[in-house]
Amino acid sequence: MAKLQTLEDFYQQKIHWLPDNLQQDIGHFNVFRLDDYVGPSACHLPYSRKDFYKITLVTGRSNYHYADKTIEIRGNALLFANPMVPYDWEPLDDQQTGYFCIFTEAFLQRHLANSLELPMFRPGGQPLYSLTDEQLAPVKQLFEKMFTEIRSDYAFKYDLLRNYVFELVHTALKLQPATTLYREANAATRIASLFTELLERQFPIETPGQQVRLRNANAFAGHLAVHVNHLNRALKEVTGKTTTELIAERLLQEAHALLRHTAWNVSEISYCLGFEEPAHFNNFFRKRAGTTPTAVRTV
Repeated sequence: MAKLQTLEDFYQQKIHWLPDNLQQDIGHFNVFRLDDYVGPSACHLPYSRKDFYKITLVTGRSNYHYADKTIEIRGNALLFANPMVPYDWEPLDDQQTGYFCIFTEAFLQRHLANSLELPMFRPGGQPLYSLTDEQLAPVKQLFEKMFTEIRSDYAFKYDLLRNYVFELVHTALKLQPATTLYREANAATRIASLFTELLERQFPIETPGQQVRLRNANAFAGHLAVHVNHLNRALKEVTGKTTTELIAERLLQEAHALLRHTAWNVSEISYCLGFEEPAHFNNFFRKRAGTTPTAVRTV
């Protein structure tokens, strides 16, 4: 898997220049027209994790490789990417049009304590929202407003740009049923949020020497300073799944990503995911995925 891509990497590889304000205390934000960065001569960035957030509006035929999944796009779509999950956007033809904006955690934190409060940025959340032609128009207008505002000399333009980002977020959330939205309403949901954040800090695995340390309910309960039974009840209430099931799902997701996007052997991947023996990893993978690691790699 390619190394973490920084903001500096993005600008140097994709845009071929570095802005002066990357280290601003207010956080970084920028917006671009997608049309300027597609085509035969465009620089294609590899499947990797980035250290910034990205929202993309795209129209055309493409594939969105996100975590261990590939999502086909055949029309209009709004894509959300966060620093915790590796991804790659693969255009399938030159007829791509749209916009994208990038921003840092600091940019969001002026009005949001934790980006995991937003469902599309939460691990396991919905990263892609399809748009009808009717829904496309107001989203395009928001990006156009961003494009105009960032070039203005308005003293509070970054506050306004942040509002446009949140308007994009809420536009997307309205496209899914209200029952799927996350509501930070009680202690159980707060514990679930903290558990998810702690789990995701261990991923993605980027070098063969990196290893997952927290792999069971007791370890997570200890770090969160709650009784393991309390943790299990909270996660069951919020997600419908046990702590063990959630950990296993995340390990399986990472295993798929490593098998598909690295040349590491199964023993190396087994070690990274915290299994004492490759045979234990093979048994885990077969039980959870219904196939072997080698079969996934040869697909």
